[in-house]
Amino acid sequence: MTTQPTRTVTRLLRAWSDGEEDALRQLTPLVEAELRRLARGDMVRERRGHTLQPTALVNEAFVRLTDARGIRWQDRAHFLGISARLMRRVLVDYARSHGSRKRGGDAERVTLDEGMVASPERAIDVVALDRALEALAAVDVRKSRTIELRFFGGLSVEETAEVLHVSPDTVKRDWRLAKLWLLRELGGDGQ
Repeated sequence: MTTQPTRTVTRLLRAWSDGEEDALRQLTPLVEAELRRLARGDMVRERRGHTLQPTALVNEAFVRLTDARGIRWQDRAHFLGISARLMRRVLVDYARSHGSRKRGGDAERVTLDEGMVASPERAIDVVALDRALEALAAVDVRKSRTIELRFFGGLSVEETAEVLHVSPDTVKRDWRLAKLWLLRELGGDGQ
């Protein structure tokens, strides 16, 4: 069931795609809350003392969104999917710029998911995770997108299913299999 706010966001996204600048002004307060929710989810997983704040992540993602004028927005789910990808890019770019002083020594580390790793204290290098997701995408794009949407985007199973146009059960299965693949790829299979 589509709600009125979802229909409004979809209508404004499409109007913005069609070049109506006023649509962006109306859209901004509606999507800002969604972007902040995504950013909070991303930043909760970052290490303590991380210098990138959720507001800065939202601002950078929004700047990148407004620069992407060629996007033909389909709906709110499409917007959330693109936003998740942009936040992933911002976090990876940030980690690379702050980790380039030493070969990976200062790379930002994030916890992928407590249920995904053997212990909650274990952290994953966001740059290594990005490389692993690119490798996974070469094998299975949907599983890579599932991780991107759920981990970087903070989307629920249902929201991820909506973005990917699959069932929630498919998302759960892809999430489980992709996590196992990533653990192996990142050297966390206990061997």
